[in-house]
Amino acid sequence: MDYMKDIERPSKAEQIAAMESYNALAETLKQLQSDNPEIEIEETEERIKIPLRALKLLAKILEATSQGKPVSLVPIATEMTTQAAAELLGCSRPHLVKLLEEGQIAFTKVGRHRRVKFEDVMAYKNTMKKERESLLKDMMRGDEDLGLYDS
Repeated sequence: MDYMKDIERPSKAEQIAAMESYNALAETLKQLQSDNPEIEIEETEERIKIPLRALKLLAKILEATSQGKPVSLVPIATEMTTQAAAELLGCSRPHLVKLLEEGQIAFTKVGRHRRVKFEDVMAYKNTMKKERESLLKDMMRGDEDLGLYDS
């Protein structure tokens, strides 16, 4: 599974359409009372019940698309190969295997193959991001204390 392969930035036309759709949907969501509202597809006149959470997710997708951000959806409970997890983290597969064997990311074995949950990979990624931010702040504070920044 290559989660990053088909991700593309939205075109300007897609961004404009997404912005208009997002604005309309965001206003509509404020007025909804039902947990499973019905929407109508104008072209086919088909009415479909959609969970409110799914509509809210659609609004987030439209908002990100309108800002020119590429979007990809991965179900949270998805198990990934070590190669897919390494690609998601931006590291080599051997490095990821080392992290798994050190216990930094939980995994299961299916025969000889390791599988990791998407949510565990993302939790590790978020933890590392927070640690990097903290270290960067500490470095900046140390530089300020030494007077390396102009006041």
